[in-house]
Amino acid sequence: MVALAGRPNVGKSTLLNALVGTKVAAVSDRPQTTRRAIRGVCTRGPHQLVLVDLPGLQRPRDALTTRMAARLRYELGQADAVLMMLAADERIGGGDRFIAKALAGGGIPVTIALNKVDRLKRPQIAPALQAAADLGVGDDIFPISARTGAGVDELTDHLGTLVPEGPFLFAVDQHSDQSRELLVAELIREAAIRRTHQELPHALEVVVNEIEWPRDDLVRIRALILVETVSQRGIVVGAQGKMIKAVGTAARSELERALSAHVHLDLSVRTRRGWRADEALLDRLGIT
Repeated sequence: MVALAGRPNVGKSTLLNALVGTKVAAVSDRPQTTRRAIRGVCTRGPHQLVLVDLPGLQRPRDALTTRMAARLRYELGQADAVLMMLAADERIGGGDRFIAKALAGGGIPVTIALNKVDRLKRPQIAPALQAAADLGVGDDIFPISARTGAGVDELTDHLGTLVPEGPFLFAVDQHSDQSRELLVAELIREAAIRRTHQELPHALEVVVNEIEWPRDDLVRIRALILVETVSQRGIVVGAQGKMIKAVGTAARSELERALSAHVHLDLSVRTRRGWRADEALLDRLGIT
């Protein structure tokens, strides 16, 4: 079990998907996209890494973020190793130092992945590596690009040396432990977040109401996008429904790739004030 820790938007979900070899976590350039601890399974040769994409560390302010913080603490307690991720194209900040300090006293092996090195010029890489080393957590630092794959194989081989010996926890062809409904919801939410370009990630969630397979190569999905205000609903729907149509088109493409079938997607948008404080709804959404 390897926990992926780091500030929001350092590329944890992108790396998880790269290691697993298929998309299992929503990716966007908006902070705090990850809400659940999503497990991806990476099996290579004699090693099986169960990688847990943790929610970004943040101050709890409602039932949603309280659950996210509790899940982060729990998963760190279960991990055999931690991969702390930093963004090479950003300065080390207070959030990075806070996380490093928390990990340093945990008694768990910590490796640092300096992500997004493809955005740096060569002379900038050494200072970025030194800044990562100055955090004082972990003995091994790997410069990588989760987007291009540079350095990822070397990092994976290293992580394989940190996990304990034992039987595989998952079948060699299994990519994740999340249900099909949660995967579908994640892919739709990703499409919505990427296209709204507003401060909606915190207020937007997806409920999958129905998945039906009339035949092996066709799946019908009915899903609901939840927002908290009428104005947010207007953003997601867009003028003359153009935005929700664009979201549906983008989500359908990802869903067809993930499900290996033609997808009929029925999307609707509903305003539900205070849904982030609705404990029953959070249970249904799998945010525990």
